Amino acid sequence: MSPAPKTPIICYVTDRKSLAEGDSGAGVLGRIRAAIAAGVDWVQIREKVLSGRELLGLVREAVAAGGSARVIVNDRLDMALAAGAAGVHLGRESLGARDVVRWCKSSGGNAPADFLVGVSCHSLADAREAESAGAAYIFFGPVFDTPSKRGMGEPQGVARLEEICRSVAIRVLAIGGVNEQNAGDCIRAGAAGIAAIRLFQDTRDAETLKDAVKRLHALGASR
Repeated sequence: MSPAPKTPIICYVTDRKSLAEGDSGAGVLGRIRAAIAAGVDWVQIREKVLSGRELLGLVREAVAAGGSARVIVNDRLDMALAAGAAGVHLGRESLGARDVVRWCKSSGGNAPADFLVGVSCHSLADAREAESAGAAYIFFGPVFDTPSKRGMGEPQGVARLEEICRSVAIRVLAIGGVNEQNAGDCIRAGAAGIAAIRLFQDTRDAETLKDAVKRLHALGASR
């Protein structure tokens, strides 16, 4: 008997800058709550312009609303731990993953045993370094064209994503222009899940969003 297909991880990445005018501020928390209610597995709070106090308040509200969803904070390990989040996500300008993982596992660190450390990667070398550093997962992209990732260069494509997934043992989530139409290609390429902004922020109706997440979870059967 073949093993049951693994359900893909569906992650909503917040971005108040891409919300409709007048829908920032409390709207970010509203979109987080809507995504959690729709059944996403992870929420990455990526709000670099907030003050420390504002970010801490947002993360705490998101954790309180989280249920079974895991809340991950971009860059700010201190905020993630203070708010009781499930992990921290590191980018190019963040602390080094090796140092963060080492500190989290040290006796002086106060991170839970299942605390996630993830890394944004844009090359095979990045992915291998993240795995060597002890990261729990990586975001790889941009896989497809998307306005929010154009500063990262040309889209990597599904073939490159597949190469990354074959080359590391840790979980790889595809990011960058991922939507319902192309998410299946990412899962079939070996991705453990997908991460997206507009997929969640542009879907306003609660039932429509719930149905979309359900269809994305069902893509596990296509592996």
